[in-house]
Amino acid sequence: MNRTVIVTDSTSDIPPSLAEAYGIEVVPLTLMFGEQAFRDNLDMTPEQFYERLPRSQQLPTTSQPSPVEYMNVYRSIMERYPDSPVLSFHISSGLSGTYQSAVLAKSMLEEEGDHITVVDSLSASYGFGFMVVAAGRMAAEGKGPAEILEAVEKLRQSRKLYFLVDTLEYLQKGGRIGKASAFLGTLLNIKPILSIDDEGIIYAVEKVRGRKKAVARMIELFKNDLPGIHKINVAVGHTAEPAYGEEFLNELAGHFTLEEKVLTNIGPVVGSHVGNGTLAVFIWPA
Repeated sequence: MNRTVIVTDSTSDIPPSLAEAYGIEVVPLTLMFGEQAFRDNLDMTPEQFYERLPRSQQLPTTSQPSPVEYMNVYRSIMERYPDSPVLSFHISSGLSGTYQSAVLAKSMLEEEGDHITVVDSLSASYGFGFMVVAAGRMAAEGKGPAEILEAVEKLRQSRKLYFLVDTLEYLQKGGRIGKASAFLGTLLNIKPILSIDDEGIIYAVEKVRGRKKAVARMIELFKNDLPGIHKINVAVGHTAEPAYGEEFLNELAGHFTLEEKVLTNIGPVVGSHVGNGTLAVFIWPA
């Protein structure tokens, strides 16, 4: 069997070095500041985005790749790797139309698309990025699609994740909460802790006053989620603030033995919905 080719979209927030190491094809979403369009993580870096975001009078908008764009990506893969199976992993269908675009692209290819499998990750950011990396690693080892999909599903079921949002401003601008709630949250220094449910939808776990208490509470939540587990793999997504991510890893190391550790940027597309100062933590058993 030819080597399995792994495809994903840019909301997986995979560090470029890992995507390159495992030959993962990353299809960018688009970020719009007014009339200006930027390809996620290509035309605008996370550092540039998080510097610009607080100064923007209007919340940037985002759009998924079109089915034609995905079809072109798949055809390019077919030309380079004839008859190779393709696994295409995407951000939760409950959060974006990206997965549906990929599904439509496969259908547009008709019989050519028979060896393409499009996967709804039911997650976001490195919450599925780590699964894509695992798939890329297995593909590099010569594993086939069925074995990779089975392993990735086990990872998905064992993974725990929480997002700590620094401000309610972007949730309010995006229509998730009212202005009064956002203003009150600012006054009280409320830090929402969010997660993603089994259907791939974001929900509020708790609201904690102050970042320090919120970080401590996230660690408590992970300990409750992983009773009796001491060795873990962990990835921390940050908004171009690696020191903030390192600080959390150091706190976590006081409670767990950390095996695989990944620090990654939350990219501009995901960042446009959560804002500066967000911390996203993804844990799975070692």
